[in-house]
Amino acid sequence: MEIKSFDHLIDKMKSNTIKSRVAVVSAADEHTLEAVIKAKRSEIIQPLLIGDKERIVNILLDLGENSDEYHIVDEKDDILSAQMAVELVHNNKANFIMKGKIQTGDLLKAVVDREKGLRTGNIMSHMAIFEIPSYHKLLFVTDGGMNINPSLEEKKQIIQNSVNALISMGYEEPKVSVLCAVETINPKMQETVDAGELKLMAGKEIKDCIIEGPISYDLMMSKESAKIKGFESPVTESTDLVLVPNIASGNILGKTLMYSGGAKMAGMILGAKVPIVLTSRGSTSEEKFLSIAISASACSKNN
Repeated sequence: MEIKSFDHLIDKMKSNTIKSRVAVVSAADEHTLEAVIKAKRSEIIQPLLIGDKERIVNILLDLGENSDEYHIVDEKDDILSAQMAVELVHNNKANFIMKGKIQTGDLLKAVVDREKGLRTGNIMSHMAIFEIPSYHKLLFVTDGGMNINPSLEEKKQIIQNSVNALISMGYEEPKVSVLCAVETINPKMQETVDAGELKLMAGKEIKDCIIEGPISYDLMMSKESAKIKGFESPVTESTDLVLVPNIASGNILGKTLMYSGGAKMAGMILGAKVPIVLTSRGSTSEEKFLSIAISASACSKNN
């Protein structure tokens, strides 16, 4: 199975009888609540709103909602709100977490707390999801948002984080491209050496996926380019997940797809016990909504 678009994903999720429960930390934020309301109306989540209850209720009323239809926990302190969300996950009352009007560091501090947090022992990583007009299915990209210059071992864990999420969404054997500037191993370009090592790990140290690397963007996206260069791979024009060599290349790729390629984007943090919606302050309510949808899908098998 593969997901063609965000609409395809949402239609698929509407058929789920059990809805994912999202704990929204410091939920008194208009853009966040707009996204939560849309996700609730789309029948893909059950929201648990943690924060200043009076402000949350007022925002809901301004947005035309009946606050009585929402489960709201009154907690004005951001730090305590984050800790409460983590506790809800531990008690199986929430399936994933969403950042509201709270500093990212304050939320992650509660998540990575050694005694009460949601650490798994794996590295935490960011995965972006793009719906690109010129591509026939969703393209997942990691890690352009969290790890600056990952080592080979960290790249291995980053791939596994994303593959696990895709498996939870219904993918059987995601096709992974380890993106580089060239498609051959060059000892002077460490990312190509790492890519070759990662390819050898597929099915062994990295489970449930097909890995190609090193591979350049043109060979990943175009069978014609691959044919001209004599490059054969099952990932060409069929890639599900892209591993970028570092945060700079991932950030540039993502913004290029959005601002020049007309792509829609969602994103989430992986590697904790549950997905975390951690969009930037400048994210639109649509991006927040799509991030809720993809995160709910990534934990749907665990509900």
